Amino acid sequence: MKKIIGEFKKFITRGNIVDMAVGVIVGSSFTAIVNALSNNILKPIINYLLTLIFGANSLSEVYTFLTLVTNPETGEVDLTQSIYIDWGTFINAIINFLLVAIVLFTIVKLVNTLRDGHKKLVSDIMQDVPTKADLKEMKKQGIKLTDENIEKFLADKKAALEEAAAKEKAEAEEKARLERLANPTTEDLLKDILAEIRKS
Repeated sequence: MKKIIGEFKKFITRGNIVDMAVGVIVGSSFTAIVNALSNNILKPIINYLLTLIFGANSLSEVYTFLTLVTNPETGEVDLTQSIYIDWGTFINAIINFLLVAIVLFTIVKLVNTLRDGHKKLVSDIMQDVPTKADLKEMKKQGIKLTDENIEKFLADKKAALEEAAAKEKAEAEEKARLERLANPTTEDLLKDILAEIRKS
């Protein structure tokens, strides 16, 4: 029994289980927000527009009747016996889908913006802070760990990285140019032919 309790405790405290529970709770909350936005803000506006255009009071009254059956006593439409296309339900489903998509897009964009900003902030801060490897390299080179020496070492390291990146980019561009010369595209061949025509 003790073993089972221990395994259950280990299972329930795993990171992915907690993440899943948080996702379900947050998802339910966003569903409530989307439903409130749809039912209390957008649908009344759409219903008002439909009233102006079609004369119907709401989306629930937007039908296309294939077979119309009326109540003989009251003369009202009997929806239980009639065959009809319920455009209102279809429009409601589209509205809800669009709202969910917009909300999710906004959330993902916001999270990505915050994450990118955090990464940039950390990167900017870490540029001026030596890593353990930097300190070890400085000791290996016999450089004293003063503020000036650290600043100079980091500046030299940054310059070396930028130079290496520029060299790598230039080599990649040269390699691409040589590959294109060895395997010219149709556009390249047409340009060469046009250049020869102009010469003559």
